[in-house]
Amino acid sequence: MTPGEAKSLEALTPRQIVAELDKYIIGQHEAKKNVAIALRNRWRRMNAVAEMQREIMPNNILMIGPTGCGKTEIARRLAQLADAPFTKVEASKFTEVGYVGRDVESMVRDLVEQAIHMVRAAKKESVKERAAQSVEEVILDALIPPVKQPAGFHSSSVSTLPENASDAELNERTRERFREKIRTGELDSRKIEIDVQQSASPNIGVMGGPIDESSMMNIQEMLSGMMPKQRKKRKVTIGEAKRILIDEEAAKLIDMDEVKEEAIRKAENLGIIFIDEIDKVAAKSGGSGPDVSREGVQRDLLPIVEGSTVNTKYGVIHTDHILFIAAGAFHVSKPSDLIPELQGRFPIRVELQPLTKSDFVRILKEPRNALTRQYEAMLQAESVSLSFNEEALDALAEVAFQLNTEVENIGARRLQTVVSQLLNDVLFDIPDQIGPNAQVVVTKELVEQRLSGLVQNRDLSQYIL
Repeated sequence: MTPGEAKSLEALTPRQIVAELDKYIIGQHEAKKNVAIALRNRWRRMNAVAEMQREIMPNNILMIGPTGCGKTEIARRLAQLADAPFTKVEASKFTEVGYVGRDVESMVRDLVEQAIHMVRAAKKESVKERAAQSVEEVILDALIPPVKQPAGFHSSSVSTLPENASDAELNERTRERFREKIRTGELDSRKIEIDVQQSASPNIGVMGGPIDESSMMNIQEMLSGMMPKQRKKRKVTIGEAKRILIDEEAAKLIDMDEVKEEAIRKAENLGIIFIDEIDKVAAKSGGSGPDVSREGVQRDLLPIVEGSTVNTKYGVIHTDHILFIAAGAFHVSKPSDLIPELQGRFPIRVELQPLTKSDFVRILKEPRNALTRQYEAMLQAESVSLSFNEEALDALAEVAFQLNTEVENIGARRLQTVVSQLLNDVLFDIPDQIGPNAQVVVTKELVEQRLSGLVQNRDLSQYIL
């Protein structure tokens, strides 16, 4: 963990972490409290005495609760808060060793990929100014090819050029004028021809037995790395050239070996892996058939969760200190149906509560990314003002809660169905019939009028997610 990462974690106390999560997720205080403690424990471990750091293991968490109650969102927001690599996998996608499908180690490789992406993006941001200067030079070379300058010439002297200036001096003065225009964006619509790197990714097939997708991608990447980099000419606008070339020039300024080392370290110390649908691989009995495969997946998960070494294309990663958060509804099976060894690796059990009508009202009003605010922002793009009455929000919450109770409980996701159905006609009429500067107010009467059929019709097959 770098000093900067340690400092950012130090500033996040458990109470502050919960307060930040409260801005996006309603209720579930117990789950927030436990993930906040787990995150703070990472900083505590890194600041413990050296001989104890390797011994302190993370307290992995098992979240138990119905779909749509906030399990994934809590983990995702936690990772964003800590600027930690995060990957979400579904346990039901894995198959045990020896069968075709995804192997459990792929989730660790995905985590490292995410860490590489994060570190590379941060490094690119740090060299952005230098890269922008290089891009300017490339664009200038395409616009005004440089003339060989005489010895002792400095570009700082272009402002005091004599009338009998040489071609090189005139060329440099012209380039400086165009450089200013490039910076101000005056020439963004002008087209130029530039050389861009063409990725050589050969299409290959493998003879013999089946091979999984990640292995195929690794083979293709290895072969493309062995092939010489090809360049091709493209005619683009200067504005587009800036965007294309900035990544290419920034990549030249970044030490990829340093990126790999930092990403591996970041994944090992800060990485969070969210294993969803863990209940789907919980065997209800010790019989034969598909239960054997389920137990096989659990046994393959076990060494990853308890700490092992995984080979990735960026280097070896140790999973000992990665935080694992498993989640499942456990409607059919129970946590005790998991194999005992795996149960022991998830010492913290948190039960998330089903959402009530009052929770739905708060979800529509309070979070920074509330559904109502999302629709308001979308209509604002059309210069249309959208607002919701308090009674309308209450009626929406009532409809969503009623549908969850009587049809199928899909949690907060039901609100998306209900609000979408409510506003469909409005969204269709903008901007043809409802023009700019219009005001749309959602009232309780409008909710009842638009959603009455939805509540009365118990089939609802087209609205069930």
